[in-house]
Amino acid sequence: MIRRSLAGRLLWWCLPMLAAAIAVPLLLDRWLDSPLLVFAISAMLVLPLTAWVIRHALQPVNSLFRALSGSVNSYRDGEYNTSIHWRGSDELADLIHSHGELAQVLRQQRQNLVQRELLLDTMVQHTPVAMVLLAPGVDQLRRVVFANVAARKLLHGGWKLEGQDFDQLLLQAPAEMREAMGRGGDSLFAVTQEDDHDEEQVYHLARRHFRLNGKPHELLLLRLLTSELRRQEVSTWKKVIRVISHELNNSLAPVASLAHSGAELVRRGDSRRLEEIFATIEERARHLEGFIRGYARFAKLPQPQLQTVNWAVFLAGLARHIPFRLTLHDQDLSSRIDQTQLEQALLNLLKNAHEASERDDDVEIHVLPLPEWIRIEVLDRGSGMNDAVLQNALVPFYSTKRNGTGLGLALTREIVEAHGGRLSLHNRQGGGLCVAIQLPSN
Repeated sequence: MIRRSLAGRLLWWCLPMLAAAIAVPLLLDRWLDSPLLVFAISAMLVLPLTAWVIRHALQPVNSLFRALSGSVNSYRDGEYNTSIHWRGSDELADLIHSHGELAQVLRQQRQNLVQRELLLDTMVQHTPVAMVLLAPGVDQLRRVVFANVAARKLLHGGWKLEGQDFDQLLLQAPAEMREAMGRGGDSLFAVTQEDDHDEEQVYHLARRHFRLNGKPHELLLLRLLTSELRRQEVSTWKKVIRVISHELNNSLAPVASLAHSGAELVRRGDSRRLEEIFATIEERARHLEGFIRGYARFAKLPQPQLQTVNWAVFLAGLARHIPFRLTLHDQDLSSRIDQTQLEQALLNLLKNAHEASERDDDVEIHVLPLPEWIRIEVLDRGSGMNDAVLQNALVPFYSTKRNGTGLGLALTREIVEAHGGRLSLHNRQGGGLCVAIQLPSN
C-alpha cells in the first residue's frame, strides 16, 4: 500500500476547488463584461462547493476524534477493551496504532494488578492475625473499612464488620481487650476464657497510623500468642533445667573435691588447711542455698495477707528505698493488699525503669482510681521494648540481660494476679515503657 500523508490527502481534496476557482471566472469573463459581477457570481458558485468539499474531507477525521475522545473516557473509567480502526496509512494511522498499543499495555498492567490484589487478599484473609482497618466516617465515628476472617471471628462471631462502628463493637469485647484498645501504642494483654475452663489467652496488639486517599486510617493487628508462649515456656523450662544443673555442678563439684581433700588431710593428721576448706565449703553451700531460694520464692509464692493500706503512705515509704516521681489523684485512696509482696513487685518494676532510663526524673508512678479498680502505672523514658521482647517479657526466666534470671516481671505478674489483678505492658508514645497494674479497689 502506498503511504499517503495527511497533508497530501487534504491537498488531493482541495484540487477540485482550485480548478473550480480558476475555471469559473474564465468562463464567466467570456459572457459578462463587468469584472465585479464576474467575481460575485464566481464566489456564489465556488464557496458552497468549497464548504461541501471541506466538510466531506474532514468528516472521517471528525469521526476519528470523537472515537478517540470516547476511548480516553473509557480509559479514565478503567475500561481498556475499546479499539479504533482507520482506513489509511497516514499520520492518523500511526496515532491509532500507538493508541492501540497503549490500550494493550494498560490492559496487561490491570490484569497483573488484579492478580496481585487477589493474591494479597487471599493471604490477608487467611492469616491467623486479626486485621482491622479503621477510618472516620461522615458521622466522625471510627468505622471499619476492612476486616479479615480472623478479625470477624474474634470481634463479631464471624459476621461482616465493614461499615460497623468499631467503638460499639468493643462494648461486646472482654474488658482486657477494651482496655488495651483504649491505650495508645502497642501492648500485650491476657483474656480469660470463662467457657474454656478459665484458660488464659494472651494477645499482642499492634497499631499503625497512616493516610489513605487523604484521610487518616488506623490499622489494628491482634495476634494470639498463647500457643507460641506455651512453646516458649517449654523452651524456657529446658533452659531453667540447664541453668540449675550448671549451678548445682559449679557448687557440688568443688564441695565434693574439698571434702575429699579435707578427709585426706584428717587421715594424715594435717589440720592447717581444714579451716580454709570448711570456709570454702560453707561459702559454696550458702551460694547454692540463695540460688535455690530465689527460684523457690517464685515457685511457692505464698497467698497474700491482705490488709487495708493507704496508697499515699505506702508509696512514701517506697520512695525511701528508690527514687521516683509520683502522681496520685486521691490522697485518701486505699485498698486491701499484701504490703510486703506488692512492695517487692513495685521495687522490681522501679529497678527495671531506672536501668532503662538515663535520669532518675524519668521514672514515674501514676495511681489512678477507676470504677471498681485502681490502676498503678510505672513509667520510664528508655528505649521501650521491641515486639519480640514485648511478647516474651512475662514468660518466666526470659531475660535480655546477660546476668538476669528472668524472674522479675514474672514474679511481679504472679503477685499481681494473686491479688486478683492484671498486669500489662505497652510502649509509650515518645519513647519508654509503661507497666500497668490493675488491682481491685476493695
